[in-house]
Amino acid sequence: MRDNARRYPFSVLPTGQSACYDANGWEIPCARSGREAAFANPALTTPRFVTAGDGLISDRATGLIWPVDAGLSGFPLPWAETLHRVAAFAAEGLLGRADWRLPNRRELRSLVSYGAARPSLPPGHPFRNVFLGWYWSSTTAAPAPGYAWYVHLEGGRMFYGKKDQDCLCWPVAGSSWLPATGQDRCFDVLAREIACAGTGQDAALLSGTPWPSPRFEPDRDGVRDRLTGLVWAARADAADGPVAWEEALRVAATFRNGDWRLPDINELESLVDAGRHHPALPAGYPFTAVGEAYWSSTTSAFEKNWAHALYLHKGAVGVGVKSSREFLVWPVRGPLS
Repeated sequence: MRDNARRYPFSVLPTGQSACYDANGWEIPCARSGREAAFANPALTTPRFVTAGDGLISDRATGLIWPVDAGLSGFPLPWAETLHRVAAFAAEGLLGRADWRLPNRRELRSLVSYGAARPSLPPGHPFRNVFLGWYWSSTTAAPAPGYAWYVHLEGGRMFYGKKDQDCLCWPVAGSSWLPATGQDRCFDVLAREIACAGTGQDAALLSGTPWPSPRFEPDRDGVRDRLTGLVWAARADAADGPVAWEEALRVAATFRNGDWRLPDINELESLVDAGRHHPALPAGYPFTAVGEAYWSSTTSAFEKNWAHALYLHKGAVGVGVKSSREFLVWPVRGPLS
């Protein structure tokens, strides 16, 4: 068993956020605030990043190997060319490794720290030539197969872009305990389904820990996700409609027996099945009243009067103004500490 698997028995990384902010973006004391930093969070291995060879960095929180240089591709490329470029890195034995691949959406997001911005990488990270823009993942967008998921390293958002547009790539090597994305089909730039073999796409490689079956089981007054250990409210709309962020925090904190909370953005994203959409939840999910988008307890480090949200119909990670009655509330309880 890997050291990181022992340290993180469940499959959700801490977000990196350690301070609390109100709806106007002012820092406030964390105690009893309901913000994610108010709860005990497992500490990441220190140091998180260590040298793994000439030009290589090992992430001890996940087991993945990254190039120090986040700009190895040299210039932005369309998605299909990016996949070919990374395959060439592997064939050439770039930096002494032959297992380079374009990271899937969870692998790419694992680098994001929601306690930092410009770039949204952990403080003190060793990487260079980090572009404050979009980086491709190998994961096709299930709602629109002519598009692929990408991550914006200025503020940590994740959405999808048309496969013929130009973005940067940051190849990855090695294996990790991160959960698989759920994607099991491959598509070309025209959204046509194709055979996966040799494509380098997410569904061809199936990187990550397979999900348990069944994934969900009843747990007292909620539903336990056996992949993460988290227990979710069975009804995914605790406030009966969209609310502002601070109200969402209150609704979650007072839900039922009071040991519930508003999930952080990594906990919310852990529910996503990247092979499905509307909603992007695993097949056979047991939840009711599933809506389009949900508040997290994670403040945006880019603009602190904003908070991160999960657009569950698509599986995207975005932001919303905290004062806006924009998103739903889905309480969670369980493992943080």
